[in-house]
Amino acid sequence: MASSIHYRTRYLGDNMGISDRTHFWTSRTAGSDPASAVGANNTAWTLSGTGSDGSVQGSAWRIASTGSGQTWSVSSAAATTLVAGFQYQTTPTDGTVLMALDNGSKRVEVQSNGGNANLKLVGATTVTTHDLDLKAALDDGVPILLRLTLDASGNARLYMREIIEDDLGETHYLSVVGKASTSSGIFWGNTNGSVDWFTVLATTHGAYSPDEMDMTDFVSTSFVRTALNIVEILRNSKRFYLSTHVGDEGILYGFDLSSGMMSRLRPPTVHVMLQNTTSPDFLALSGSRTEQNYTAVIMVTTRGTDYRNAYRMGLSITGEVFDELYTNTGLEGGIDTLTDYRVNFDTKMDDDEIVCVHILTLTYMKKVNMLRREL
Repeated sequence: MASSIHYRTRYLGDNMGISDRTHFWTSRTAGSDPASAVGANNTAWTLSGTGSDGSVQGSAWRIASTGSGQTWSVSSAAATTLVAGFQYQTTPTDGTVLMALDNGSKRVEVQSNGGNANLKLVGATTVTTHDLDLKAALDDGVPILLRLTLDASGNARLYMREIIEDDLGETHYLSVVGKASTSSGIFWGNTNGSVDWFTVLATTHGAYSPDEMDMTDFVSTSFVRTALNIVEILRNSKRFYLSTHVGDEGILYGFDLSSGMMSRLRPPTVHVMLQNTTSPDFLALSGSRTEQNYTAVIMVTTRGTDYRNAYRMGLSITGEVFDELYTNTGLEGGIDTLTDYRVNFDTKMDDDEIVCVHILTLTYMKKVNMLRREL
C-alpha cells in the first residue's frame, strides 16, 4: 500500500472568495445611454464631460471626444470590480484614463499608452499589458474585455479576456498596489480619441476575479457558487485525508477528464463537476424568482496494487467529502438546500484494474432572484 499513499502539503496562498448569493452587478450598461439604467437593481451612471460626445453606434456606446469626451461614474466602496468591453476607433493619446477604481484610500487606473497594442495599469507603480489588438484589426479580432479589481487593502488586478492562467499555466493578470486616492468612485470612458464601449459592469460588493463572480448571474449562481464553491470548501477542509493525502493540488474542477489529462495527475484526487441545471418551477411574480436544481458530481480517484486498499482509502475520502459538504453547504432552508445524494461504489471487474473511482452525486435546490440580469 505504501506505493499508493502520497502525503501532500497544504497550499497556503490566497484563497478564492466566491461571491455571496446576494451580490450582483450593481451598475450595468450595454450599448445604450449609461444615464438611463435598464431593469431593476441597476444604478445609473453619472456623466462628467460633454453630453454630445456620446451616442449609440450599433451595439456600442461611442465616445468621440470632439469636446471634452465623457467619463461616467458611480459611487465606490471599499472593494470594487469593473468590467468593460471596448474597441478603439481613434486611438486615445498616451495617459488617457479608460477605467479607474478609487475607494477613497487607494486608486488604480487603466490608461492608454498611445498605441493600439498595449495598455498601462497604473497604481503606485506602472505595468504594461501584452499585445491586445485594441482596434480589433486582426482577421479574428474582437473587442477587448478587461476586468479591473481593487480590494480594501489597495491591491489591484487587471484581468484580460477573463483569463486567469494561460495555456502554459502562467498567471495572465497584472497586479499593482494602488496609488493615493484623488476622488472616490468607479469610472470609465475616454476624454481623448474615439472608443466604442460595448458593455460595462460594476459592483460595489467586492473585488472579484472571473472565478469568483461571472459576468452573467446564470454562471455565477450555477458554476461559481455551486461547483467552484465546492472546490473551495474541500480545499479549505482540515479533515485528515483531504488535507494530507489529497491536498489542494489534487482537488480540481473537472474541466478535462480525458485519459491523457488524468494520467498526469497522481491519485488520490477529487474532481468536482456541475452535471446539469434544471428549473422545475417558475415561481410567482412572473418568473422574478425561480426554483433551480443543480446536480454536482464528485469523483474520488485512488490507486493501489492491492485494490482493496485503494477501495477503502477511496471510501474514506468520499466520506470526508460528504461530511464536509453536508455540514458546510446547502444550509439555508428553502433558499439554498441540499436535497438528496447518491454514491456509486467502484468494484474491480478486471484483473489488471488498479484505479478505483467512487462517485458522489449531490443535488442542491436554490431559489434565485431573476431581477438582476437586465442591461
